Amino acid sequence: MNILSLIGREKELFSDDINAYEFQLSQIVSSSSFLVIGGAGSIGQAVTKEIFKRNPRKLHVVDISENNMVELVRDIRSSFGYIDGDFQTFALDIGSVEYDAFIKADGKYDYVLNLSALKHVRSEKDPFTLMRMIETNVFNTDKTLQQSIENGTKKYFCVSTDKAANPANMMGASKRIMEMFVMRKSMQINVSMARFANVAFSDGSLLHGFNQRLEKQQPIVAPNDIKRYFVTPQESGELCLMSCIFGENRDIFFPKLSENLHLITFADIAVKYLKEKGYEPYLCKDEDEARKLAKTLPRQRKWPCLFTSSDTTGE
Repeated sequence: MNILSLIGREKELFSDDINAYEFQLSQIVSSSSFLVIGGAGSIGQAVTKEIFKRNPRKLHVVDISENNMVELVRDIRSSFGYIDGDFQTFALDIGSVEYDAFIKADGKYDYVLNLSALKHVRSEKDPFTLMRMIETNVFNTDKTLQQSIENGTKKYFCVSTDKAANPANMMGASKRIMEMFVMRKSMQINVSMARFANVAFSDGSLLHGFNQRLEKQQPIVAPNDIKRYFVTPQESGELCLMSCIFGENRDIFFPKLSENLHLITFADIAVKYLKEKGYEPYLCKDEDEARKLAKTLPRQRKWPCLFTSSDTTGE
């Protein structure tokens, strides 16, 4: 699947930067030790692979999802094989006492990259998940940052979001508060961050849902009134690694995007996606019609679609 074509671009955003700084980047990575927190999520996996392929001295990856971690290792082994250094993965919750014991047992890393987050606006719809969002995005970040300071880490990186700029929802606000917590510690440790937009086909994203709907023979539903910037998973990994390695203290990296070139609606992507999969989109008038036709239309190489105005609940 050509992700760049689906999101309306022909060229990778950071190819020139990577080519220009590849030697320096590889030299630093190969002589350094890394801890990637939240390393089995979509962005975390992309970052981990960018580090791994440059042969780090030590790379430890922590994530709460055991299944995603297993797939990450399979992906890395199939794509890159093995490295000379110490590569280990740990299925741990960073808010747990087990994680604290893990840090006390080692904890010595040149670079700590925190990619763990609750990223969906829908997670603020009830107070209980909202509390977990704040715990994950703000307090766990502060905890791992303090541990990095105590262990003499050279650089702490964490990923933010474009929604942290003038936030209009609690998810964006939690990330903005996280940035403030990180900046507060910048006198004690070098820190950097990255902000970017939607990562195309990341776990839980609407585009990832397109794959799920086809697999389960269900209609595709997408908003037709929202335009978004997208980056590819590889671009997200490259931006995070470059911010971590090359960012000055307190730097926030973000991609330069042109509104005319890179804004695209979810509905437009859905149409392109279906055509690439060999289906003609069939526009339905309501959900009931779309669900009913999902049982018969695919035999005609057509796929039922419902494109509507946006619903911020995500349901």
